[in-house]
Parts: sequence; structure tokens; C-alpha cells
Amino acid sequence: MTAEPGGERSRGSQTGAAARKGGGAGVVVGAAAGRGERRASSAAREEAAREALAPLAPGEHPIALRVAMAVALLLAAGVIVGALTVHDLRHAGGSLPGALFIAAVLVLMAGGMRRHRYGAVLGFEALIAFQVIVTSLALVVASTLRAAAICIVAVGLGGWLFWKLIRVMGRIQAGERGPPGDEAAA
Repeated sequence: MTAEPGGERSRGSQTGAAARKGGGAGVVVGAAAGRGERRASSAAREEAAREALAPLAPGEHPIALRVAMAVALLLAAGVIVGALTVHDLRHAGGSLPGALFIAAVLVLMAGGMRRHRYGAVLGFEALIAFQVIVTSLALVVASTLRAAAICIVAVGLGGWLFWKLIRVMGRIQAGERGPPGDEAAA
């Protein structure tokens, strides 16, 4: 029989006779009850956090949402300018229709974020997550201190915006759910 660090036996360490008699079952039941209590307290904390989120007012745009809209529009403008100024875009691995499509998606995301559309914010967060991952990988191969500093700043700012948009998404969902207590009507 093996003992765990706390001095209690694990479930699989009971002898056949002890298992038949139900020996040690109190430990298992107690552990299961503890998990149930943790789930209940976790659910209560989650519900309290949801109730604390005030829905976004119709004209309200928190700083993180305004920054996200500005970044989306600046990226769209940068994609268009880049596509129009590269002499032979096809040799650089791109195309003008592809660039226009990406710019249009970014502009639509900015418009969706302005109208408090959850999907637009979620899509932009996916782009931010992709940017943070790719920039982190670029940091691994950065050959100069300047390149490494740019990567670190990009990862830091992207992570900050990602984190701040999570609360905005919660507030958007709070507005979509309606006032607390209306779940039975839905």
C-alpha cells in the first residue's frame, strides 16, 4: 500500500478486503464533497462577477474599445497603403484583392466594435492573440536589440489590449443577457 504525502491512502491503494468493506470510502466521499463545494463556491463567484458587470450604455466606448477600433482602422489603412506602394506585390507574396479583403475585414471589425458587437470584439481578440504568438516567436529569432525591443513592446501592448477587451466583452454580454433575473423568461 502506498501512502500519499498527507498520510492518506489513494483510491487505488486499498487492499481487496478494505475495498469490499468500503474502507477508505469516507476519504473518497469527502474529496468528492470538497470538489462539489469548490464548484459551488466557484459558481457563486462567477455569478457575482457577472452581476457586477454593468452593461455598456448605447454611446459608451471604454478606452480599450476605442484603442481596439483605432488599431483596426490603422491596420486597415496600413494594409491598403502597403498594397498600393509595393511595385510588384505578387513577388512579395501578396495581391491587391487580398489586401483589400483584409482591409475590409478590419474596417468591418472596427464598425462592429463601435456598435458593441460581441463577435467583432472576439474576432479582434483572436487577431491580437495571433499577433502576440507570432511576435513572441519573432523574439526568439531577433538578431538585434532593437528588433527584440520592438517585439517585447508589441507583445506587451497586445497582451494589455487583449486583457482589457475581456472585460469589455463581458459588459457587452451583460447587455445582451438583459437585467439579472430574466433568465427564466428567455
